[in-house]
Amino acid sequence: MSRMARAVSLGGRLGWAGLIAILLLASAACAPRSGPLGSVRVAPGEAIQIRAVNVLTGLAGVGLSGAANQRGVEIALSDYGDIKGHPVTMGAGLDSRCTADGGADAARVVIGDPRVVGVIGTYCSFAAAAAAPIISEAGLVMISPSNTSPSLTSDLLGNVGSNHREGYYRTSNNDLYQGRVVAKFAYQELRVRRVSAIHDGDPYTMGLASAFAASFEDFGGSVSIFSVNKGSIDMVPTLTRAAAGGPDALFLPLFPDEGGHIVEQLDQVAGLEEVTLIGGAALLNTQFLQVPESEGLYLAGPQSDFGSNTNEATNRSWAALVEEYRQAYHDEPSTVYLPHAYDAATILLSAIEEVAVEAGGALYIDRAKLREALMDIEGFRGIIGTISCDDFGDCGTGVVQIVHHTDSSVNDPAKLPIVYRANP
Repeated sequence: MSRMARAVSLGGRLGWAGLIAILLLASAACAPRSGPLGSVRVAPGEAIQIRAVNVLTGLAGVGLSGAANQRGVEIALSDYGDIKGHPVTMGAGLDSRCTADGGADAARVVIGDPRVVGVIGTYCSFAAAAAAPIISEAGLVMISPSNTSPSLTSDLLGNVGSNHREGYYRTSNNDLYQGRVVAKFAYQELRVRRVSAIHDGDPYTMGLASAFAASFEDFGGSVSIFSVNKGSIDMVPTLTRAAAGGPDALFLPLFPDEGGHIVEQLDQVAGLEEVTLIGGAALLNTQFLQVPESEGLYLAGPQSDFGSNTNEATNRSWAALVEEYRQAYHDEPSTVYLPHAYDAATILLSAIEEVAVEAGGALYIDRAKLREALMDIEGFRGIIGTISCDDFGDCGTGVVQIVHHTDSSVNDPAKLPIVYRANP
């Protein structure tokens, strides 16, 4: 008797409702056993769902950078292609607004869709600290191209960060690398001895200021740390307090809003006329670099010249990625983290392909195995260099460079002259 004949016969004896129940049970029996976090089932013909969480509105300039990161993910999805016959989609971009509330809100939207496998984001560490617990509790993974706060991973000495959650990874560098490099550059190359550092209290700016201060003091220098409120416009009172210590330099691990107000108001404060200015990676932003008063800053951030590096999953080089970006969006990349976003997306896609199991025409992606696959990444060749993930989710290369911004008509971060570089 044929399979169809047996089904018809069985349907006659049990009724079609009973037959359907049996067929459903048989289909379920074909599904692979799920791990402790469960699995995402992708039905035949359906797309694998990931999401991108960035800054799309809000902080001046950062929204531009967040949009560029999102575009990097879009390009990566297009370059990578289908996974075992299933397309991959990121849906509409989600806006974390670079705030704790924004990060939490975006994370709740993500977990509200049970089809989502993983997230590329957030842009800001402040948003990640609020989003990571929600994403982690749901069993998902999140890979950030631009979070840098040590609190999200570790102190690089084996001690977990206060905001670390399972399932969190990043292709950007831990700010402890940047803090050490800036301190060494300031002390040994610029020969400054007294520095005033100004942060705005969020995990990124405060963490980078602290990392710099600890390293600079190890070299023998002195650091006074000051804070401004996020969203502040009048920086003169804080600059006046900073000037009282007679600093040789100001270290500004700030975002473009607050950083822009500081450089524009610097000449209103006596005692800071000859001060050297050093900024962090958040100021490597096209909008900030257009501010005339930003000229003269030294700016520390991730590597920007990638030579012949190619992404092993797509064979895309940095030059080819930039050209594809220009062709697709008729614009120049506004962030140094574009290649980090591209590589973050491709390691997620590669991990999904590694763990996805086909059964009954559907695709099953085990959440726990996906986390393990990402944690086991070692020696993946990305545009940013060799990517290996440690036990706390740090997957960045650790390479830090410092550029000197001398001409505000040059606002492409990749075109600023490199004056210092360090490997971990």
